[in-house]
Amino acid sequence: MRRLWLLFAQTVTVALALYFVYTAVVTDRGVPVRLQQMGSAERPAPMLEAGPSKPPALAGGSYRNAAARAMPAVVNIVTSKRPKRSKHPLMKDPFFKRFFGDEGDEEDSSLGSGVIVSAEGYILTNNHVVEAADEIEVMLADGRKAAAKVVGTDPETDLAVIKIKLEKLPVIVLGQAEQAQVGDVVLAIGNPFGVGQTVTMGIISALGRNNLHINHFENFIQTDAAINFGNSGGALVDTHGNLLGINSAIYSQSGGSVGIGFAIPMSTAKTVMEAIIKSGHVVRGWIGVETQDITPELARSFSLPRQNGAMIAGVVRNGPAYKGGVRPGDILLSVDDKPVSDTTGMLNQIAQLVPGEKAKMKVLRKSRETTLDVTVGKRPPPK
Repeated sequence: MRRLWLLFAQTVTVALALYFVYTAVVTDRGVPVRLQQMGSAERPAPMLEAGPSKPPALAGGSYRNAAARAMPAVVNIVTSKRPKRSKHPLMKDPFFKRFFGDEGDEEDSSLGSGVIVSAEGYILTNNHVVEAADEIEVMLADGRKAAAKVVGTDPETDLAVIKIKLEKLPVIVLGQAEQAQVGDVVLAIGNPFGVGQTVTMGIISALGRNNLHINHFENFIQTDAAINFGNSGGALVDTHGNLLGINSAIYSQSGGSVGIGFAIPMSTAKTVMEAIIKSGHVVRGWIGVETQDITPELARSFSLPRQNGAMIAGVVRNGPAYKGGVRPGDILLSVDDKPVSDTTGMLNQIAQLVPGEKAKMKVLRKSRETTLDVTVGKRPPPK
């Protein structure tokens, strides 16, 4: 009997001990507190009471707001060119067409992108996207389509303005490209390979790229954001969705993106766009000279007093510079009191002059500075 009593007492003691331990470590919902704090996957965390739903916070590094702000204003452009039919009378004969086929009957089409810059329907794109096109169709991000007409083009910067007639158009906000810095994050938006609107991300790799022999007037923003075939004319935007440039070209040995893309900055594009909308073309100054950059090697060879600047290598006879007294061998020091550092800068400075007005040009001739008055001419269209 005594043994049974001891066994009963021990059982009750163990049961009471287990009960107190259980009540000490278990929450009122039956979930172990220790597991909840450690985030164990073995048992779920306690359920919270239902409350008003809140939008998820943006993850660090997300640019969804910038993309959402800019994407509606970026359009896809499809151009087509009607074939040149053979005028030979034999090609109308069914017998010959049976063997040679309807050569040239298929239209050539190409893809590109553009950016809506005005509620009136003006779209900024590349000249090479729309040049020689017989028909242009614009497809908006919201699914609408419209035929477009060319307002004007500027082959020397590879820019063009086209126009569509639709209501309630989304318009992109123009950014300040001159405030952009190397290392800034940018997004490229376009229609690569015709797969549909696509956003890629990168940084600004360099500013003021020139001497690439892509366009006559070059001042590119270089970026490593992926730009491929079909992205031409699309938008390069900052992290707020503001337009910094128009994607124009890539450096590639394979035809695909290798992380070296070029965009025309809005500081250039805006000037060209406004001129095209106003008069249908861009008017630039011209003086009729051929120039050469002064390098340290050239300066040593010719015993020149300067190791940078622009040397006049040739002058168009009876052109504005010739009539103003500029001669081969002169070193151009400044244009309207603005110093000339190289031929690219000189070309841009002269292009901004107003045709018909006089400009003061300081030149160095045989170690002597001379100021000449040159009546600016109008730059002839490219051949």
